[in-house]
Amino acid sequence: SSHIYKRNHDVTKTRKGKTEQLLRVDDHDFTMRPAFGGPAIPVGVDVQVESLDSISEVDMDFTMTLYLRHYWRDERLSFPSTTNNSMTFDGRLVKKIWVPDVFFVHSKRSFIHDTTTDNIMLRVFPDGHVLYSMRITVTAMCNMDFSRFPLDSQTCSLELESYAYTDEDLMLYWKNGNESLKTDEKISLSQFLIQKFHTTSRLAFYSSTGWYNRLYINFTLRRHIFFFLLQTYFPATLMVMLSWVSFWIDRRAVPARVSLGITTVLTMSTIITGVNASMPRVSYIKAVDIYLWVSFVFVFLSVLEYAAVNYLTTVQERKERKLRDRFPCTCGISHSKTMMLDGNYSESDANSLAGYTRNQMVPEEEKQEKMVVHLAMSNESNSSRKRGLKGHVGLRIIQNTHAIDKYSRLIFPGTYIFFNLIYWSVFS
Repeated sequence: SSHIYKRNHDVTKTRKGKTEQLLRVDDHDFTMRPAFGGPAIPVGVDVQVESLDSISEVDMDFTMTLYLRHYWRDERLSFPSTTNNSMTFDGRLVKKIWVPDVFFVHSKRSFIHDTTTDNIMLRVFPDGHVLYSMRITVTAMCNMDFSRFPLDSQTCSLELESYAYTDEDLMLYWKNGNESLKTDEKISLSQFLIQKFHTTSRLAFYSSTGWYNRLYINFTLRRHIFFFLLQTYFPATLMVMLSWVSFWIDRRAVPARVSLGITTVLTMSTIITGVNASMPRVSYIKAVDIYLWVSFVFVFLSVLEYAAVNYLTTVQERKERKLRDRFPCTCGISHSKTMMLDGNYSESDANSLAGYTRNQMVPEEEKQEKMVVHLAMSNESNSSRKRGLKGHVGLRIIQNTHAIDKYSRLIFPGTYIFFNLIYWSVFS
């Protein structure tokens, strides 16, 4: 009957070539593993990763499509052959023979592709060796650590294990060691760089059932930082720098400085809310939280800085008003024309004093404890008067800058630059 195995001969036309008769499927009980009652049957495994579909930080899982292949020997499936050629079948024969009951530990969803038919292949060799291959998409849990997010690296694992057979009945192992795992060169992710794929194996213990062989497909991912630089870090830095503009605005321009401070604070709040909306609610602080909240504090402090400047300015003006009331002017000039050293006078005030000479403006009591300085301008030409007024306007602008503003122009940028140096040296 060896003629039925000749090349180009259709064995399906021969009754003796029927698969069930050739493999003697009906002659054995395939509900039991091969060599039942004897030593553990070795089952080799290799995997080819077709794609790494997605990584979800919110759900803490990943989705992978792979070709999962099992290798074992079942003498009950051996058949005579003169050419030593294997026989290949689809998924319909799988339901009639014994196959390893491998499952994915910590998987959330998984399925065997079934378009256009079940993507299952079974190849049987004459000596009883079997190759069992499936195309599977699995979504599995990945315990991620976001303490360094978005400057982090994540290591995820896909775990394979027999569900029913302990290590005394079935021994799972990587068929070719670390070479058992192959990946498609075109695998890429939008937010991650795939650094390494590797395999490991160990025993897993369950208190009620015993020890099981467990195989691990490990892969390490490093997050691309450029996206977060554009969407998070640069906007936050620009908001902090924008809040510093307030230090160069006249301290009497209350609407301008208050509006600028409130705008930067609200913008920072929006950035923080947007980042946290796309992240799981973890109970620890992430690296991006440190940067955003420190930036928020800088923006908030710039608002408080102007509150301090405005308060001290009000206190200073109140003291000056009391000083003018205590030492009234006796030089014949109206009280409204008297100006203090802080330079708080208008151009109309200066013009109104132009008709007075220096001799007319000498007060009677020159040795008073708090001297009141009067502006004396001679009745000169209009051009020289304008040049003098320009100088006084420049003096007024300089004097209207509070000392706190002057120090803040240096302290705020210097401190923020120092923080950035420490932050990027620690987390990068």
